Amino acid sequence: MALETLIEDTRWDEAGLEALVDVAERATLAYLGLDPEVCEGSVLGCDDEKITELNTQFREKDKATNVLSWPAAERATPNMRPPLPEPDFDGSVELGDIAISFDTCAREAEAAGTPFEHHITHLIVHGLLHVLGYDHITDADADIMERIETEILASLGVPDPY
Repeated sequence: MALETLIEDTRWDEAGLEALVDVAERATLAYLGLDPEVCEGSVLGCDDEKITELNTQFREKDKATNVLSWPAAERATPNMRPPLPEPDFDGSVELGDIAISFDTCAREAEAAGTPFEHHITHLIVHGLLHVLGYDHITDADADIMERIETEILASLGVPDPY
């Protein structure tokens, strides 16, 4: 199983999105003690036009963003790590879906002087944590999520993005 990568904008093919998703997924799930082989979900590689459409439809924000996520189930637990998802009757773990915009990510990476691959890896880890119930609405939740992100990224040789 694992995350299915759907490419809507061909620039993602050149950027190697599928390989970046695979690396980020395996590192994130291993860190949390989940088997990637039983986890399911998807990542959509799109552009600003599509992500604006999704952001408007699902968040009522008519603007582009870097990454959006839709958890398969509500797992958030304020001010603490959310519980790990339980497998379904068939043994699979449904994570949810993520969309990521090439245009916004390219602008952000350039503005930060960050390698594009590092920024994308960070945002895939970030999106995966969101579908697993992590959030950054409160300072306490942000501290938990950012610490986990930086630890996962460090295991991949990606510098602390914060």
